[in-house]
Amino acid sequence: MTKVAFVFPGQGSQSVGMGRTLAAVSPAAAAVFAEADDALGESISKLAWEGPGDVLDRTENAQPALLATSLAVLAALRERWTSEGIEGPDPAFDAGHSMGQYSAMVAAGVLRLGDGVRLVRERGRLMQTSGAGRAGRMAAIIGLDDDLLPELVERASAHGVFGLANRNSPGQVVVSGEQSAVEAAVVLARELGARRAIELPVSVAAHSPLMAEAAEGMRAVLAGVRFDDPTTTLLANRDARPLTTGEAARGELVEHLTAGVDWIRAVETMTASGVGEFIEIGPGRVLTGLIKRIAPDADAVATDAPNSPEGLAVPGAEVPV
Repeated sequence: MTKVAFVFPGQGSQSVGMGRTLAAVSPAAAAVFAEADDALGESISKLAWEGPGDVLDRTENAQPALLATSLAVLAALRERWTSEGIEGPDPAFDAGHSMGQYSAMVAAGVLRLGDGVRLVRERGRLMQTSGAGRAGRMAAIIGLDDDLLPELVERASAHGVFGLANRNSPGQVVVSGEQSAVEAAVVLARELGARRAIELPVSVAAHSPLMAEAAEGMRAVLAGVRFDDPTTTLLANRDARPLTTGEAARGELVEHLTAGVDWIRAVETMTASGVGEFIEIGPGRVLTGLIKRIAPDADAVATDAPNSPEGLAVPGAEVPV
């Protein structure tokens, strides 16, 4: 039987209005947003629903808003499956891309929702201040032959701290590091034959050594939080190794701040284990698009349905909610 994986997006998938109409029609989704608000002592739901966008996009706000929205979507899906007598999928994996790891861990029972939103709020704050005095940047490199990536890293590293942050899909990587190195990498990538090389509108160098201070800060914060063993298999961002204990999950949330996200390897690991359907749990459809390029024979579906009255597509149901 074909297995199913739930996948959870990271920062960049947020948008003003996410989850608002869903919370208006789904008591389960509304309850998730209310719990997130209570945990933070402020209305992250209002910010997600009403903006303004520049405030929502701040790392310390985008991350808890995304986590709350993703878990609200999951709660609404389960509510709908139950109400319609549909046997919802029992996922073989809960896989998160970058900050989406926290959403995956809440879904898998490792973290409680309140702990999750508080942790990503602190994660965002620490990321914003990590590497102070060393301007960080990120850039997307599209259409560069994988065989040329080592040369790109070697040459760009001569200009400062630099490395691969994400392997997102075939022909698409994100690089991260000091501003001087990233700017050099954009020029070098074009020289090496990349179709596009563009700096991203972010002010932090995620998944790079510049996040070392943030990683140590999170290590201390995470030490005081309860981690249970996951009910579903999780995968490490760096190398897609299985995370089957609470302690392994705790270590992952420190490691992945300075290590890269190999999403290609994660998807290939899941398909090799028999996963044939991926359901993106959360706003947007970024991961759905990446998965279709990595594993074209698999089914990849997004639950975000902006053209439906309530904004949710329900796998297995006849029509959107």
